[in-house]
Amino acid sequence: MDAVEAGAERERARAAMAAALAEIKGVIVGQDAMLERLLVSLLAGGHVLLEGVPGLAKTLTVKTLAAVLGGSYGRIQFTPDLVPADLVGTRIWRPDSASFATELGPVFANFVLADEINRAPAKVQSALLEVMQEQQVTIGGQTHRVPMPFIVMATQNPIESEGTYPLPEAQVDRFLMKIVVGYPSVEEESTVVTRSLGTSPTLRTCLSLTDLEAHARAVGTVTADTTVVRYAVALADATRHPDRYGLGELAGLIAFGASPRGPIGLVQAGRALALLRGRERVLTEDITDLAADVLRHRLVLSYDALSEGITADELLERILTAVPASGAAAPGAVGRSGTGDGPDEVRMARG
Repeated sequence: MDAVEAGAERERARAAMAAALAEIKGVIVGQDAMLERLLVSLLAGGHVLLEGVPGLAKTLTVKTLAAVLGGSYGRIQFTPDLVPADLVGTRIWRPDSASFATELGPVFANFVLADEINRAPAKVQSALLEVMQEQQVTIGGQTHRVPMPFIVMATQNPIESEGTYPLPEAQVDRFLMKIVVGYPSVEEESTVVTRSLGTSPTLRTCLSLTDLEAHARAVGTVTADTTVVRYAVALADATRHPDRYGLGELAGLIAFGASPRGPIGLVQAGRALALLRGRERVLTEDITDLAADVLRHRLVLSYDALSEGITADELLERILTAVPASGAAAPGAVGRSGTGDGPDEVRMARG
């Protein structure tokens, strides 16, 4: 594919995704950042974890997205009594044929909503982990591939811990992004209430799955140069070795930094974001914009950070300020304690 063809393909993808976004906004009011991140994840082929209090249209957003993009939709309400077979399926004895038949579960859909994922026990979460990573399910010795594209969009409620099972780091790391959904503005909420008084809008399918796969391939024509890659890697490295970047005071607040999936996800998502913004190359600004969503769930905070109420987002904000866009460690930063930027300053910055 030459440069002209690649440019035309990127423009078609951008225009098609913009049309899909406009259709989704006919139902979902506000939450522009969340919707943009969801489209980025679709193009990059990554799973998404949505975190927010009840009533913020997380479930409605995923259902609307599936309707606009023309894919199959499966919803799983996670509860403590769920078993793996409720997700992936099982074998059932058929007396009429005197044989076993395989009944596939709700994960066999293009868009799978795992609602309140942290309410399921470890066995169920591990079953979902296999599907997310391998994109296949093994039942009775037979392997069944899930339909493509395959995206898991999970939700969890951050304000309620009773009857929940925290997701293990191995599973959380499989999500490309963790998107924190906030409250709408007063104007947006007024629009939501007004719309609720009328009839629900009729959605039209803007894209086929074939179109979506073609647009995802167009992401591969977006260039990510060495500076962008080094910057993404440096951000992840700063979560593991903050002293190299003049952030020695953060070492006691981060127990484990981001895995290599962090910078990989940053660059992949950055290419998709650049395409949506009509560019042929990734800028360091794209990486900066996505850093919190791609990295926040990959940090394991220490007891000191948790006891002080310091969040991953606050630490990432400090890291983004300290790490230069060139991706190089600050000169003389190795071993530096960061005079004037101790734990007290971290806590003051929060207020």
